[in-house]
Amino acid sequence: MKKTLSNLQNFHLDSVALGDYLVILLGSALQAAALRVFLVPAKLASGGISGLSQIINNYTGWPIGVMVLLGNLPLFILGWRFLGGPRFAARTAFAIISFSILVDIPLDFLPGEGITSDIVLNSLYGGVISGIGFGLVYRGRGTSGGSDILARILSSWRGIPVTQSYLLTDALIIFLAGISFSWENALYALVMLYVSGIAAESISQGSNILRTGLIITAYPDPIIQEIFDRLKRGVTILDGKGGYSGEHKAILLCVVTRAEIPHLKALTRDLDPGAFLIIGQVHEVRGEGFLPIVED
Repeated sequence: MKKTLSNLQNFHLDSVALGDYLVILLGSALQAAALRVFLVPAKLASGGISGLSQIINNYTGWPIGVMVLLGNLPLFILGWRFLGGPRFAARTAFAIISFSILVDIPLDFLPGEGITSDIVLNSLYGGVISGIGFGLVYRGRGTSGGSDILARILSSWRGIPVTQSYLLTDALIIFLAGISFSWENALYALVMLYVSGIAAESISQGSNILRTGLIITAYPDPIIQEIFDRLKRGVTILDGKGGYSGEHKAILLCVVTRAEIPHLKALTRDLDPGAFLIIGQVHEVRGEGFLPIVED
C-alpha cells in the first residue's frame, strides 16, 4: 500500500514537473517571437542580457541567441552558488537554452523586417507578448536568466530589493540603447519594459485579485454568521484590545475576492455601524476555497 502511494506521489510530481517545463517552453517561445518580430526590427532594447545582446548585434551582427547564452553563463554559475544549487539550476537552464535556440533558429514564416514599422505598435505588442512570456516562465517556477538572476543574487547577498536591482540593470541597458540606437528609441523601450512588467505580473499572479478584510468589532457573532451564509468564506477570530479605550474587541480576518468587497462592507455596516474595517490587497492565497497548497 505504501509503495503504491509512493508511486502515485512520484507520478504526480513528475507530471507537475513536465507541466512546468512545457509552460516554460511556451513562455520562452513567446519571448523569442516578441524579440524577433517587434523589438529587434524596431531597435527597441529589452532589459538584461538580451537587451545587451541586441546592442552588440547592432554593431557586430553576432547571433543574439548565442550571446544571450554566453552572457548568462557567469550569472548562472553565481546563481548556482547563491540561489539554491540544483533546484535553481534545472528550470533556469532550460529557460535560457530554449530562449537562446528559439531566437536564432531560422523560421521562414516570421517576417525578418517585422510586422510593422510603427514604433508605438512595436513597443506595445513587443511589451505585451514578451511580458506574457516572462509571466509563463515564472508560473513554470523558472527564471529567464539575466536580470532575474542578478536581481535575486543582489537581494540574497546584499539585501538590495529586487525592484531596485531591476531598475539599476535595466536603466544601464536603456542608457546604452540610447547611445547605440537613438534616445527616442530608448524612451519607447522604457514604455515597452513597463508594459512587459504589467503583463508579466498579470500572467504570473493571475487576474483573480484578492482582498483581505480585517473587521474590528464588539459584535463578532452576527458578522461571522453573515460572512459564512452570504459570502461562503471562512473567518479567523483574533483577540484585540483598543490602545486608547482599553476595550477588548474581536478582530475578524477573512479573504474575499474583489467582487465580494461591497458585500463585506454592507454586512459590516448593517450589523455593527461602529466597527472598524480594513481592506488590503493580497498577492496570493493558498488553502481551502482558493488555490491548492503546492511547493513553489
